[in-house]
Amino acid sequence: MAATTLHHSRWFLPFTAKSRPFPRRRVSCFSPHCSNKWKRDYTSAMIVPTGVGATIGGYAGDALPVARALSSVVDCLISHPNVLNAAMLYWPMPNALYVEGYALDRFAEDLWALLPVHQNKVGLVLDSGIEEELRIRHLQVADATRASLGLPVVEYIVTDTPLQVEKWVDPKSGQSTGRIKHPGSLLRAVQTLVNRSQVNAVAVVGRFPDDDVEDVDEYRLGKGTDVLAGVEAVISHLVVKEFMIPCAHAPAMLPFPLTQSLCPKSAAEEVC
Repeated sequence: MAATTLHHSRWFLPFTAKSRPFPRRRVSCFSPHCSNKWKRDYTSAMIVPTGVGATIGGYAGDALPVARALSSVVDCLISHPNVLNAAMLYWPMPNALYVEGYALDRFAEDLWALLPVHQNKVGLVLDSGIEEELRIRHLQVADATRASLGLPVVEYIVTDTPLQVEKWVDPKSGQSTGRIKHPGSLLRAVQTLVNRSQVNAVAVVGRFPDDDVEDVDEYRLGKGTDVLAGVEAVISHLVVKEFMIPCAHAPAMLPFPLTQSLCPKSAAEEVC
C-alpha cells in the first residue's frame, strides 16, 4: 500500500443536495421505431461493503472485472472506491460514476443528487505524521500524475497535527474499522485547500501504523479481512460529510516484506 494519488474517471463527481434544482437527464430517441418517445438511460449501482472480507471485492480491486462486465451492459454504472480502486491500479470506464461511499449512501437514501463533471481541481492532504522521506515519495507520485497524466493536482498541504490513525477489527462482526485521533486537523487542512485553491476533490494520505503483521499476512494470502479498509472509509466519509466534495484516501506505510505465497486478489497491494 505504497504512495498513490486520486484516480478518477471521466465522470469523477462532486454532488449537490437534493433540495437544489436538479434536472433529470434524458436522451431523446430519434429512431423510426420510437419517434416522439423518450428513453431514459439504464443506470445500475454496484456496491461491495468495505472491510468485511467479501469474497469478491474484499481485496485489492478484485471486483474490477465484475464492474467492467456490468458497465458493458448498462448506460451508466455507479460505484465506489472499494470496487473501482486496486491500490495503484485503475481501469477507467467512460460510463462509470466514481462516488465515495458516504455520498453513495446519501444518494441511495434519495437525499443527495450526483452531478457528473468532466474534471476536478484536486487538492492533496498529507498527514504530518508521515516521515520526510516517505512524504517526498508521495509528492513525487503527485508530480508524476501532473506531468505524465495531466491531472490537475493544484496544491498540497501538510496537516498541522499528526492524524494518529488507529485501526482494528471488530471482534463481534469481524469488520475492520478505526478512527483518527485528530479529525479537526484533517478538516482544517481540507478547508484551507478549498478556500485557497478552490479545490473540488481531495486526496488524503494518512500515516498508518506498521504493526499487526499477522493480520496483514492473512489478507495477503486471501484469507483475512483488509484491516486498513475500514478506517480508510472513516477518513473519506469524514471529509465528504463535511464538505460534500469527492475524497479518496491512501495509507502511507513501509513496504511489506517480500513473500512468494501471495494471493492474486491481493497482489495489487505490492505495486509501488
